[in-house]
Amino acid sequence: MDAEAGVVGADQLPRRQYYMNLLLLAYQSFGVVYGDLSTSPLYVYKSTFSGKLRQYQDEETVFGVLSLIFWTFTLIPLLKYVTIVLSADDNGEGGPFALYSLLCRHAKLSLLPNQQAADEELSSYYRNGFAPRNGSAPWLRRFLEKHKKVRTVLLLVVLCGASMVIGDGVLTPAISVLSSMSGLQVRATGLEHRSVVLLSCIVLVGLFALQHRGTQKVAFMFAPIVIIWLFSIGGIGLYNILHWNPNIYQALSPYYMVKFFRKTGKDGWISLGGILLSMTGSEAMFADLGHFTSASVRVAFVTVIYPCLILQYMGHAAFLSKNTFHMPTGFYDTIPEPVFWPVFVVATLAAVVGSQAVISATFSIVKQCHALGCFPRVKVVHTSRWIYGQIYIPEINWILMVLCVAVTVSFRDTTLIGNAYGIACMTVMLVTTFLMALIVIFVWQRNIIFALIFLVFFGSIEAVYLSSSLMKVPQGGWVPLVLAFIFMSVMYIWHYGLRRKYQFDLQNKVSMRSILSLGPSLGIVRVPGIGLIYTELVTGVPSIFSHFVTNLPAFHEVLVFLCVKSVPVPYVSPDERYLVGRIGPKEYRMYRCIVRYGYKDVQRDDDNFENMLVMGIAKFIMMEAEDASSSASYDIANEGRMAVITTTDDAGTPLTMRDFNGLADSMTTRSSKSESLRSLQSSYEQESPNVSRRRRVRFEVPEDDDMGQQVKDELMALVEAKHAGVAYIMGHSYIKARRSSSFLKKFAIDVGYSFLRKNCRGPSVTLHIPHISLIEVGMIYHV
Repeated sequence: MDAEAGVVGADQLPRRQYYMNLLLLAYQSFGVVYGDLSTSPLYVYKSTFSGKLRQYQDEETVFGVLSLIFWTFTLIPLLKYVTIVLSADDNGEGGPFALYSLLCRHAKLSLLPNQQAADEELSSYYRNGFAPRNGSAPWLRRFLEKHKKVRTVLLLVVLCGASMVIGDGVLTPAISVLSSMSGLQVRATGLEHRSVVLLSCIVLVGLFALQHRGTQKVAFMFAPIVIIWLFSIGGIGLYNILHWNPNIYQALSPYYMVKFFRKTGKDGWISLGGILLSMTGSEAMFADLGHFTSASVRVAFVTVIYPCLILQYMGHAAFLSKNTFHMPTGFYDTIPEPVFWPVFVVATLAAVVGSQAVISATFSIVKQCHALGCFPRVKVVHTSRWIYGQIYIPEINWILMVLCVAVTVSFRDTTLIGNAYGIACMTVMLVTTFLMALIVIFVWQRNIIFALIFLVFFGSIEAVYLSSSLMKVPQGGWVPLVLAFIFMSVMYIWHYGLRRKYQFDLQNKVSMRSILSLGPSLGIVRVPGIGLIYTELVTGVPSIFSHFVTNLPAFHEVLVFLCVKSVPVPYVSPDERYLVGRIGPKEYRMYRCIVRYGYKDVQRDDDNFENMLVMGIAKFIMMEAEDASSSASYDIANEGRMAVITTTDDAGTPLTMRDFNGLADSMTTRSSKSESLRSLQSSYEQESPNVSRRRRVRFEVPEDDDMGQQVKDELMALVEAKHAGVAYIMGHSYIKARRSSSFLKKFAIDVGYSFLRKNCRGPSVTLHIPHISLIEVGMIYHV
């Protein structure tokens, strides 16, 4: 009996723990995912009745508006996102780029030809791995992979969605804070509207000024604020229903939508630009999945978000249905007098929380764009030591602040900002719908009929709302279009420049036969040390090598061609991050190392990088020696063969590593540098704290009789080169368009890309290369 009870308890414990974690994640999601969606009642009805719809001041019109809000909120956030789209996450990651990375893994849609067969092995860590070449609609796959222009259009669609997300980062804080602060005019008599605008700008500046502290400082307060806000507006909505019009539930019938359009006609269609604001923030449920599970997001939406917001919209409509003569449409007009000021305070805090969530999402989308080669290099600051992925980008933060304040001061009206906000949100939703149709075909392997049904049903609804918003382009709707055009231009020009540069390197790489013709000395003086040559090529020797030795015929005894690249997966396990191979015969001492990162990975300033690289090469040498085929002579056909090296486990490495800091240890370490150079280096390290903090280690090759003499000699050469010093060789490229190029290409390369390259962070800073060890080689690329 006791044994059975023990077994039952053991079975129930994991299930109980699962539900506890689920509820905890659902609680935390309120402050991060739903801040924007929960503040929509502040401005929905005011934007809807701002135009010609005011002339239809009767109860039937209010019922029609509520019916539209109810079914819109049910079909898009509940049915589309919660039920369907959340199932398409990229192993916990969401957003347009997560869908794009899924598609790139299941079809060759990437425009950068730097993918390798070894990248497909990463799918062992992902349930949505690389798909087989057969499957649903193979003709569509072949069509997309064959036509480069189609793949370019697909990339532009994704960049459009990303640009609109950045536009949300400008418009959401403006409309949320201004709507919440407008409550002061309802109760504070004599307060001018420009004073409300000024207070809103002060709140916005303070919000952006505190971004550098990171969201984790106040994250604990976010969820309670949103939960209190939701229960407050839900309770007020229930009160208004009972007090003003208990029959408001009848408006949930679709019949009132039909009557609404029959009566209002074109004016009702234009008013859809205000109704769609009820679902703004729905994309955040999918885009902000990074630290939550789809189950927790669903639980939070179904149990709290959906009922509270529906009650609020019904209560607001009940109030309007009995006040049609005056038709006060603002949110604060429906708040009972005794609870006005508490609700105002909570509304202001909720607006700040919603703005914070969108700003953080903007930082994340910019980092994803940068990781996939679609955004200039920017500074990424990690604001949390414990929560992985919380970042802050100073350049983007100040750009958003300036644009947000400019929009608030220029428009001064939530209706005009709402016109712009609606276009941005609906465009992102349409992009998600289009990408989801491709996901159904390529990832879920469903029949193309299901994809067409999804695309036509939800795409037609969103297209109708977008068409209504586009009618308001002259009344503020032009803002997201201009912002999207600017950000799309920046992202595509940067991606185009990188792609042309990679193609130039690919076409002008040094052939292996020319390397072999030079002999083991490579025709130059080999000096002690390790030379790390940064290149974007995954195969072959870059042209920077020949350019360097032509002007300075001396190179290091050990050469490592290092490539740091992003792959279309969210995260790359440290055990699969490093690929190591050999270039040329063993006596050349030339290796290739490819470091792979996912689009959500954090490239931290790892002081141990040089040590891990040496350990990885040593492991590769041992693995190669254990391979029976390695005893054969060098075969040029095997060039490019790489091996995955685990750097997190010291087992299997032939080298021993120990720390040293003392003078005696440093004096016993072999070095080719003269006393003057060592003295100069010591003085530099004393003045540079970041350099002096780097971990100093010494490698040793143990005496092992089982180890062949050739392997031991190669390991000794590697260790001695490491002790002599590591130099980082990087190309300082100047990209110019050819004279025969078109005007558009010359403008994109000579003006656009050159301007972005000169004003973004240098690659050496982004890759955390120590300045004392950096050698830059100037090259001109004619693309």
